[in-house]
Amino acid sequence: MRPNKIKQMWRDKKCVTLGWLSVANTFTAEVMARQGFDALCVDLQHGLSEMSDVGPMLAAISQTDTVPVVRVAWNDPPAIMKALDLGAYAVIVPLVNNAEEAAKAVAACRYPPVGMRSNGPVRAAHYGGSDYVAKANDEIVVMAMIETKEGLTNLDAICATPGLDAVYIGPADLSFALGLPPRGDNPDPLHMATCDKIRAAAHKAGIKCVMHCASASFAAGAVKRGFDMVMLTADVACMVAGARQQLEELKAKSA
Repeated sequence: MRPNKIKQMWRDKKCVTLGWLSVANTFTAEVMARQGFDALCVDLQHGLSEMSDVGPMLAAISQTDTVPVVRVAWNDPPAIMKALDLGAYAVIVPLVNNAEEAAKAVAACRYPPVGMRSNGPVRAAHYGGSDYVAKANDEIVVMAMIETKEGLTNLDAICATPGLDAVYIGPADLSFALGLPPRGDNPDPLHMATCDKIRAAAHKAGIKCVMHCASASFAAGAVKRGFDMVMLTADVACMVAGARQQLEELKAKSA
């Protein structure tokens, strides 16, 4: 089976860079995949993509060595299994509140006898290799998002879930949970301390911790703080920033 670069980098104690796809477009996916990210996520929760977009977008990503990732919209086993069958090598599951929900997500990502994933890797076997079914349990990464009050209360139990590879911090919803206005790259001391608490709990349990960022500067700080993966930027953010920069430069130089 094609090895999962995310797991390889984690074994080498390297931080993984993750890009984000909010636009449902194969060309956007291909262009982003060629920029040098270690992994790239198709967002089904808040992005414009539907499940029907996932297969073609993962095929576009797969022209490179960028690891294909999908964030599902909910902790829904059929959706998780479908994303995996289409070739996702990692799944991000949002709004995980307790160990039972974390175990449910893990089970959907693992074939029996350790999980309940149904056998039918219609595209995944072509992408992953002929021995996909035999080795997928060891290569597929499953990440549970910690972003709710209940999730924080049950943090240690979630991190101890057998088979869970990582917890993923959703900063905006975590802000809600802390009584703060939602934002990315939140510098509030309570938010920063809570993120560090989540990272420490994950590492204590022997799993990884991921920080969702909105800028290179904040992501660099997260790397220095010991996070194992950072989401750096998204297709929409890059498009907006690039267009705004060019317009501002034009206005400045033509004034």
